[in-house]
Amino acid sequence: MKKETRNILLTCGVLLLIVCICTGLIALTGLGISFITPQETSIAIATDKLPTPLPTLASTVELDPSIAQQMDLIQSQVISIRGLEPSFAVPRTLLTAEQLLENVMNDFLSDYTPEEARQDALELAVLGLLPQGFDLLDFYTELYSEQVAGYYDDDVKAMYVVKGETFGGNEKITYAHEYTHVLQDQIYDFHGGLGYTDENCQIDSERCAGILSLIEGDAVLTESLWFQTYATEKDYTDILDFYESYESPVFDSAPNYMQEDFIFPYMQGQAFVQSLYDQGGYAAIDQAYQNVPVSTEQILHPELYPNDKPIPVMLPDLTDTLGEGWTELDRNVMGEWFTYLILAHASDPNFRVNDSVAMNAAEGWGGDTYLVYINEETEEIILVMVSTWDTPRDLDEFYEAFMQYAQKRWGEPFVDPVVGNAWQGSDYYNSFYITGNFSTWILTPDAAFDKIIKEALP
Repeated sequence: MKKETRNILLTCGVLLLIVCICTGLIALTGLGISFITPQETSIAIATDKLPTPLPTLASTVELDPSIAQQMDLIQSQVISIRGLEPSFAVPRTLLTAEQLLENVMNDFLSDYTPEEARQDALELAVLGLLPQGFDLLDFYTELYSEQVAGYYDDDVKAMYVVKGETFGGNEKITYAHEYTHVLQDQIYDFHGGLGYTDENCQIDSERCAGILSLIEGDAVLTESLWFQTYATEKDYTDILDFYESYESPVFDSAPNYMQEDFIFPYMQGQAFVQSLYDQGGYAAIDQAYQNVPVSTEQILHPELYPNDKPIPVMLPDLTDTLGEGWTELDRNVMGEWFTYLILAHASDPNFRVNDSVAMNAAEGWGGDTYLVYINEETEEIILVMVSTWDTPRDLDEFYEAFMQYAQKRWGEPFVDPVVGNAWQGSDYYNSFYITGNFSTWILTPDAAFDKIIKEALP
């Protein structure tokens, strides 16, 4: 599953999020009640304190002067709210929706090959998160065509903006979000400073998920504060009109886990950042960039940040043990969030564990390592997942939840005094057992592989 592929949405202004965020604002302020004005908010900022003169952003296509002026003003307002000063002006490129999609595909999906997508789909299907034969690359392409509204490219340091007839509330709040990314990148350096790179994500996807949640949560908070402080009544109306007419058939058709995971860095990330903001304002958020969250557990439970770190789980390389034809496809950490998704958001609704049961079971996560091996000739997959838990009670809760999941997915197990709980199917063999404070899930083509893997594990 190379979970870092989900992070390709890092800097995209996603239309769906406008709906989610602004619906939340509407819920807080009330429909048809007094409209929020700068004077009514707790973070009102005097306009005479905005930085002047404002750096002018270049554009490869000449912007309408009034739109360019509005963009420059939003930039100034975001700088004032966020408290970060830009070190240079970034180019601003105006594109049609078609050009923007092509740009995003070239930037974010050009290195994601059909073969990698096929392998990821096989792995996610083994985990029960995707149906067999799901075309992951095609789905990502369709999703981008539906969701992208504009983005900041942290590789070339440029803003890309959808060309439209107007620059209303939707476009403004997107711009506020994306310009926050400009400031974050210039001050903290996504790649060099934070180490947020594809290579690092392949090694430690949990740390990348933590960084991504910090970055996006910060941008969501900032755009929300911008909206509360500076949006006009017309902007507010634009959002309401957009919300009433918005449709997202591609996203709505996405596998259940993907819908949840798609919004995690924005929603759960915003909640994490909000907890920092409540403690110490943006100074506390800035401090988090010096000591980034390293797991989804810390994002889900801000009270555990920064001290509760994942416990390393060491597993051997099984390539030689498995024999000819087998190669290691993936080695990483599942984390609390994906452990929860496996239990509660399986592709088949009949496999899903009650949400609160799954959430409670995953909360005791202490650390894990999972291995995935593939036989390209047969397209068979082997999965090994070993997790450690904070307390014996946490282990028991996960055991009970996983057994519920397993029985829904594979039926009643047979119990072997050596193997533990096991399930035999026509093309799979599963076992699940606990030793000490560890739980182990092994999924293989047959019992023979299960046996040699158990003998190789510590």
